[in-house]
Amino acid sequence: MARILTIEDDAVTAGEIIAELKIHGNQVDYVASGGEGLRKALAGNYDAITLDRMLPELDGLTLIMRLREAGVRTPVLMISALSDVDERIRGLRAGGDDYMTKPFAPDEMAARIEVLLRREPQTQETVLRVADLELDLMARSARRAGAPVELLPLEFKLLDYLMRHSGQVLTRTMIFEAVWGYRFDPGTNVIDVHMARLRRKVDAGREPSMIRTVRGCGYVLGEQP
Repeated sequence: MARILTIEDDAVTAGEIIAELKIHGNQVDYVASGGEGLRKALAGNYDAITLDRMLPELDGLTLIMRLREAGVRTPVLMISALSDVDERIRGLRAGGDDYMTKPFAPDEMAARIEVLLRREPQTQETVLRVADLELDLMARSARRAGAPVELLPLEFKLLDYLMRHSGQVLTRTMIFEAVWGYRFDPGTNVIDVHMARLRRKVDAGREPSMIRTVRGCGYVLGEQP
């Protein structure tokens, strides 16, 4: 019997989800707010989560990003009335494993949960390494060539994202939506400011630079080709 957490503020939708999941032999816990959902998800050791996108206290995107930051890899099916492609992409990039739009067929929802439950459990990474750069997710610390790199919380989150996608050119939009959690404003230079500060701390005069600007595209972390 799988243990599933349903986080949904609409009572009718929650009732449909719970009833269908129980028909398929699952044990279901239910909460109606993002804050309580985060607390239960962090403590409950669930096999899967159904997560509404729009919630009181804490929205679905923020909730799932906090789960992933805390190292919780429980499969998450996001369910939302927001159906445009950009919203689906945001949900998946935030850490969702699948995304359904409302209204939905309950039996399809249950089938998608079954698919998530069949996936091989992911090995939880606690230390990320790229060349001589190391990020310890549990100790919340960074080192370059063995020397400590002092990072502010947002800088740590930014470096985490860059290291998980090392060697990949990341656009400003991708970085902003993954790290800050909302739609990118092309008129802001906030990413360039934070990337410059992070680069100074990570490189600290060392060669080669680990974070490079790709003109007209974005940024890439990794050893020089």
